Amino acid sequence: MPELPDVTVYIEALEKRIVGQPLQKLRLANPFVLRTVVPAPAELANKKVLGLRRLGKRIVLELEEDYFIVIHLMIAGRFRWLASNAKIPGKLGLAAFDFPNGTLLLTEAGSKRRASIHLEKGEAAALAHDRGGLEPLQMTNDQFREALTRERHTIKRTLTDPHVFSGIGNSYSDEILHRARLSPVQMTTNLDEAELVRLFHAVRETLEIWTDRLREETGDGFPEKVTAFREGMAVHGRYGKPCPDCGAPVQHIVYAENETNYCARCQTGGKLLADRSLSRLLNSDWPKSIDEL
Repeated sequence: MPELPDVTVYIEALEKRIVGQPLQKLRLANPFVLRTVVPAPAELANKKVLGLRRLGKRIVLELEEDYFIVIHLMIAGRFRWLASNAKIPGKLGLAAFDFPNGTLLLTEAGSKRRASIHLEKGEAAALAHDRGGLEPLQMTNDQFREALTRERHTIKRTLTDPHVFSGIGNSYSDEILHRARLSPVQMTTNLDEAELVRLFHAVRETLEIWTDRLREETGDGFPEKVTAFREGMAVHGRYGKPCPDCGAPVQHIVYAENETNYCARCQTGGKLLADRSLSRLLNSDWPKSIDEL
């Protein structure tokens, strides 16, 4: 799922292309992507784009006359910038936003349709999509500590909770925890002062570094390779590969459709975290440490 760095770079690329341009037409290839009934798409025709903003992992387009378009890409939704009136591809295409200088295409891979478009009238309706989490690059150390320790959960769960922190998901939380040298299953209420400070700086540094990397990668073009698995990541998506810092094989915990990647030597004192499926299957044969593995 595109997270804060990816969404930020998407917005910056779109600002160069569509701010000041009229939205000529919204074409829907899949009617279910539009989750609102009022206002109708036709009401937005020829309204100029005044600006863009990020709400968590959502992208918001502000148009004239107090109209707003709120887009959530979810896991597999992506944008493409094409020539004007470009055809919507039959398999992946969900919708197209036509402008005089090009077409913004919304696609989604896979069979599950989770990406969404909400058309809203009034800023209050648009802001209702905000889950209320702190902005990671704007929060203070004290705000971070209060939000993180408000409830007792694992650090991984709390970092990815949009009601606590805005824009952090599965990918960058893995990278943050590796940088902070903390276990993903450590409880938020068990962190000492040094660990809290280390995690605070890891959040900011990880998101800033990756936003700058993606900006440099995109340049004046349009982000075409938005993915959760990027070359240069320390642990996310690198199960079995060597940790760039210590060389130990990266481990993972698989649950539902997600997995947490971590380095046992750097983050858990060498201890292997129990995988809900594999460790249960192996039972007493499950190795307890990276050295035993």
